[in-house]
Amino acid sequence: MSAELDCGTAAWHRQLHHSDHDHLSEDTAQTPGMRRYEAISGKRNGSRKIWMGESRIDPGMVSGDHHHGEAETGIYVVSGHPVFVFLENGEERRIETRPGDYVYVPPYVPHREENPSPDEGAVVVLARSTQEGIVVNLPSLRAHVPELDALIAGSGPPALASSDETP
Repeated sequence: MSAELDCGTAAWHRQLHHSDHDHLSEDTAQTPGMRRYEAISGKRNGSRKIWMGESRIDPGMVSGDHHHGEAETGIYVVSGHPVFVFLENGEERRIETRPGDYVYVPPYVPHREENPSPDEGAVVVLARSTQEGIVVNLPSLRAHVPELDALIAGSGPPALASSDETP
């Protein structure tokens, strides 16, 4: 095999990275009322286009309002019954979830997580389209987010979506 071929294929033969569940990092952006744990990121594993981790929401907790900048976020509910709250037509909308559910959060959309259970924690797996976990904490869901205005003007209104939920 030639040296040129070896160099050309080296990028396709990089090592896999394993993040053990018991060794996730808290060294990532946080929001009051919840804890995020980083598993895959640019700084942790060299990822280029994704960030993954999990969030743990204790019983009775309500997170601060926040958004995730330019990142699209996919959420998978592992345990508990977290509630995702955002604004729709100026009114708070709640998406109640259970284990096995998925939630999509578009870029720049203000939201918060709640765990209404008095005795059961909630755990969700997070996947983001950026290599680092972006978190912009806000004073309220009604806080002005100029980037969201620009996104809406260019491509239609983003929203948290659930195919079978009603407001």
